[in-house]
Amino acid sequence: MNKIGVLTSGGDAPGMNAAIRAVVKAANYYHLDVMGIQYGYQGLIDGKIHRLTSSEVEDIADRGGTILKTSRSLEFMEETGRKKALEVLGKFDINSLVVIGGEGSLKGAEKLHELGIKVIGIPGTIDNDLTYTDYSIGFDTTLNTILDCMGKIKDTDFSHDKTTIVEVMGRYCGDLALYSALAGGGEIISTPERKLDFDTICSKLRSRITGGKNDNLVIVTERMYDLQELQRYIEEKLNISVRTTVLGFIQRGGNPSAFDRVLAGEMGVMAVELLMNGQSGQAVGIKENIIIHKELENVNVEMTEKQDKYRLLEKLLH
Repeated sequence: MNKIGVLTSGGDAPGMNAAIRAVVKAANYYHLDVMGIQYGYQGLIDGKIHRLTSSEVEDIADRGGTILKTSRSLEFMEETGRKKALEVLGKFDINSLVVIGGEGSLKGAEKLHELGIKVIGIPGTIDNDLTYTDYSIGFDTTLNTILDCMGKIKDTDFSHDKTTIVEVMGRYCGDLALYSALAGGGEIISTPERKLDFDTICSKLRSRITGGKNDNLVIVTERMYDLQELQRYIEEKLNISVRTTVLGFIQRGGNPSAFDRVLAGEMGVMAVELLMNGQSGQAVGIKENIIIHKELENVNVEMTEKQDKYRLLEKLLH
């Protein structure tokens, strides 16, 4: 092995650049070249590949986004697309690859592993929806961005005795909603794991208002509701004024937190170490503050642990 490829795929996450830097630095330590693949799996198919130097990645750890760019590739989802990717890897003499991304990206990594490419995955997703790892790169930064936004919303809500529905990202995982509520004082939360119907939300709000709390936050995970419909329902049911705020892509940007930078660095080095030891088909993660690795095929099968965590933390919001 004399070359390692690295790509970022799917949604960008703060800390991806720190992971890229770690891969390059660790590989150079072993006198290996690193080939940067732009635009994820689609860029791999299209041959958008160049050598990454230490000087090129020296000052990128504090930058959000990804210098390698990213995309979602429908072509790679098909067998013909993956065969093209395999041919391109051979053309550039790359037989080892580090993939940084979320669930879909790691599934793609598993497909390449099955085709004979040595592949290690690194979890880079703000959603924190990979159950084999306690944290994915980007989650902590995004959580702090949400908390900053929530603090500003709460100031205005308090001044006007308003209720605001805040929609956060997370796709099918409620970690961003749950953790931001715990850390930022969100009064009512609804997540895919614990979805509340309209009447339950109204009941909880009525109880708080009756108790003298007239400014309230309702935090929900994206894709769960028609927010305008929910807003109208609450206003008509409780005869109060409600605002709706969708944080959107503001959550993805920004300089990564110290936690995400260090986590990305540790995971990047571990990925190179695994490849050096001849391993493949593994995803790097963190459990109980220890960097671990697990088979790619098992990265999302431990839902019991996640449900237990939710039951424990929700008691703080009761």
